[in-house]
Amino acid sequence: MRFLFHTDYDQDIRLFKHGGSVFWYSLLGLALLAAPLVLDEYFLLQMNFVLIYVIAGVGLMLLTGYTGQISLGHAAFFAAGAYTETILINSGVPFLVSLPVAGLFSGVVGILVGLPALRLAGIYLAIATLAFGFIAEEILARWESVTGGNTGLFVENITIAGVGFDVEWRFYFLALAITILVILAAINILRSPTGRAMIAVRDSEIAAQSMGVHLTKYKTVAFGISAAFTGIAGALYAHKLMFISPESFTILLSIEFLLLVVVGGLGSIHGAVFGAIFIIALPQGIVLLKDFLPNVIAEQTGLQAGIFGLVIILFMLFEPLGLYGRWVKIKLYFSTFPLYKKATFKRQKSYARTDQLR
Repeated sequence: MRFLFHTDYDQDIRLFKHGGSVFWYSLLGLALLAAPLVLDEYFLLQMNFVLIYVIAGVGLMLLTGYTGQISLGHAAFFAAGAYTETILINSGVPFLVSLPVAGLFSGVVGILVGLPALRLAGIYLAIATLAFGFIAEEILARWESVTGGNTGLFVENITIAGVGFDVEWRFYFLALAITILVILAAINILRSPTGRAMIAVRDSEIAAQSMGVHLTKYKTVAFGISAAFTGIAGALYAHKLMFISPESFTILLSIEFLLLVVVGGLGSIHGAVFGAIFIIALPQGIVLLKDFLPNVIAEQTGLQAGIFGLVIILFMLFEPLGLYGRWVKIKLYFSTFPLYKKATFKRQKSYARTDQLR
């Protein structure tokens, strides 16, 4: 087992903790670069959706996993980025300009939503963001002069320096580059004083406030950054679909994002990647499952949402650390075998002072 003893601050904020990490991430990078050579069009399309969901997952992970604020309205930020990108790109604005603007606009929307919503906490914040999601969906459907209403909008292809990205492998490399930049940005945010303040807010608001952390400020910043990343993902999503309408940004999409971070592993950038892969693969599994279910159940319109909810419950009960947590346990098992203890990751029950006195 590898023990890392940090003796200075630079070691603590280092991007790669040790040489082994450099090797494995380099190997992963080479595999991702070689993917278009070995994957056919269908699997490359799925990889593109995985990359888009990774970006959205990183955004929600910063808010929920690292700041502890639950959001059920991230489909609205996703839609804000998608519609902003569509309107700009259809107006002739270059992609290298329209994409940052889409992310910036989504971030501003996130801040405007976060300021009043962050007076709430827990389930009440979740309900407030859920209400915002429904409001945004109605705005998209009713504001026909801008959004096209339920008729929707067609999206122009991405063109950079005269090169079109309507081919799957070109879009893949573009999405991969943006995903890497977003992940690096998120990691650097978390290593900064802002990121540490966000984590402090998640762990204990009272303790963070006593140490001088401005709760409203950092919660609002987390909402803005999270919405901006999600808006960038929405912009790429619009280009991938080439057509958007309000039906593409329903509450089911917000549930998918929440499922992504919970199943992937809260409080981990790796968890966003694991969760995105799971989210893209799960619908394919549901399609296969329908072949073995009675027609009365298989034809139900809410089957997918019900399975998503069931998966969240099962993971919260039996694997609260998510897929990445399970991967960490597997690595630790082989590193410490035969000395591994099952209780290593067992959550300790905490008691209030009044309970301790009974």
